[in-house]
Amino acid sequence: MPKYTNELINETSPYLLQHAHNPVQWKGWNEKTLEEAAESKKLIIVSVGYSACHWCHVMERESFEDENVANLMNKYYVSIKVDREERPDVDQVYMDAAQILTGRGGWPLNVIALPDGRPIYAGTYFTKQQWLKVLQGVQDFYIKTPEKALEQAMQIATGVNKMNYNPEVKESKFKETLLKKAASDWLNAMDNKEGGRAGQMKFPMPGSYLALLRYSVAHKDERALDLTRLTLDKMASGGLYDQLGGGFSRYSVDPLWHVPHFEKMLYDNAQLITLYSEAYKYFKDPYYLQILEETIAFCERELRSEEGGYISAIDADSEGEEGKFYVWTEKEIDEILDAQSALIFKAFYDVKKEGNWEHGKNVLKMSQSPNKLAEDFKLTVDEVGASIKASRDALFLEREERIRPQDDDKLLTSWNALMISGLSHAYEATGSEKYRTLALETANFIISRLMQDGQLQRTYKNGLATINGFLDDYTFTISAFRDLYAITFDINWLNEAERLLKTVLEKFFDETAGFFNFKSSEDTALFVKKQVLEDNVIPAGNSEMANNLFYLGSLLDKADYSELAAKMVLALAPRIEEHAAFYYNWFDLYLTNSTRFSEIAITGQEYESKRHDLSSEFLPNAIILGGDVENLPLLKGKLQKDNTLIYVCKDKACLMPVRDVPGALEQLDDN
Repeated sequence: MPKYTNELINETSPYLLQHAHNPVQWKGWNEKTLEEAAESKKLIIVSVGYSACHWCHVMERESFEDENVANLMNKYYVSIKVDREERPDVDQVYMDAAQILTGRGGWPLNVIALPDGRPIYAGTYFTKQQWLKVLQGVQDFYIKTPEKALEQAMQIATGVNKMNYNPEVKESKFKETLLKKAASDWLNAMDNKEGGRAGQMKFPMPGSYLALLRYSVAHKDERALDLTRLTLDKMASGGLYDQLGGGFSRYSVDPLWHVPHFEKMLYDNAQLITLYSEAYKYFKDPYYLQILEETIAFCERELRSEEGGYISAIDADSEGEEGKFYVWTEKEIDEILDAQSALIFKAFYDVKKEGNWEHGKNVLKMSQSPNKLAEDFKLTVDEVGASIKASRDALFLEREERIRPQDDDKLLTSWNALMISGLSHAYEATGSEKYRTLALETANFIISRLMQDGQLQRTYKNGLATINGFLDDYTFTISAFRDLYAITFDINWLNEAERLLKTVLEKFFDETAGFFNFKSSEDTALFVKKQVLEDNVIPAGNSEMANNLFYLGSLLDKADYSELAAKMVLALAPRIEEHAAFYYNWFDLYLTNSTRFSEIAITGQEYESKRHDLSSEFLPNAIILGGDVENLPLLKGKLQKDNTLIYVCKDKACLMPVRDVPGALEQLDDN
């Protein structure tokens, strides 16, 4: 029996359950806890992390499992543990406070707040001695100078509130010159040798490179195209990508995409499936096809749940050591493979006797081309490829016998919605019926398990859906349902998307600000209402909502949706121009509004084959709709008996219909 058990034992989050037997008297984030804190007049500790966070685990071992630390926390504080993936609303507000107080953020996030929740102190990882000093120091500050603590809390709350964007000047029209300047500054901040944004660490940021790909094609910008492709190639060939099992880690800790922080997140992989699917459509590079197929295979093998959804993450650590499951010594490889296969494999993946990482360990990354290896080993390129594949398979099977990292097996609505979109794009790119089936099954999981009385819930675990959905949950689900319409022409998906959109307009929209709050009006607000506008590793809920309004406005012929989308993106024009890399989803919608946009209607009995042939093309500024019934405004009057026709339209004015896809593509080029 564990020596200690606290209230977290009643939670479902794997991260919270990890702390259920700490001597700290942790509580969950809920109304009851907040009321108790207010009544006790004790300071609150809000400690935020997530299950795949390495330094969260370190701080738990060093501090939260220590009885001396726990005694101090239990005596003076109400301690609340928060899973940032379950409660992004809490994380965002307190992370803003940390940025104001320290100029930086990260996880674990440890905030000390007044009994009413307003923060007075914040930081990230602390050693045990540092944390003990903080605990005593902040308590003394609160008791001895309560008026200063209150003043500091008021100043921080004001600062967090000011971080919401209130545009002073609103543009009235879209300008291509803005896009060119924004893109130029964006490209100047990129790494011309290794791809990605220049810096000491590299994050995939899939949505940003998809936006850059669309821009480069629309504006025929060769530099943008080259840097986008360089980034795609470097991400996939480096250690960020699991060269044996497929799938991407969250980021690399170096500028070479070599050594990852080994945690694997559903949201990264879902978006990267979309990115490599669209890149495959444009470049027709079989390497991109391999990456998207292997990444989907990884998600299906290691993240898919029995209920039909996808779990959240896989930890970076196993057996208490970061990356142990994934790395290799030269000796281990030599013992598994025959001599020549080992030599080829080690040369291809940069395996060194002394290791290419630390402690004699190697993180696999591509370092030589098959052509060069064929020359060195006097083999054909096909023979080298076959040898590498056989070696990968052998090492993968050996790796499967190792002790695995821990899963975070909660299922999040927004991340599953991103996966639906990824699978939908993969289906368009490949025509694999399996991917469409997986997308539809995941959508049915959301509807059957995460929707209650027409409202979305945030998280699902052990048969229980909990926490009212946030803006991200709604907006990415709307996007997913739009994508399902695109691969099925089933009007029910558009109807469901619009129903959710109306819920968002009713419960999340702030008319004064002109943007959407992160939390529904039905939920208790924190000390500030948060509107997230900046695109991060996941696009901002507001930018994705603007995209939804634009595309549903076009598909459903709802001018009020399209007009609101235009207002939102024009309000962000100054930020798009100055910081496009951090407003990439807004940049993408600005691009859509600034360049030609086409509607492609397919009508007739053979719509499915025509739809597939068209959607396998890279069409960044077009929507495809159709079927054998006239169930959308743009389809009215276009269905002809015994004919399957394709109409290319702009601003709802259509050219003469054609019977084949090449003819439609020619019209798109001329339109």
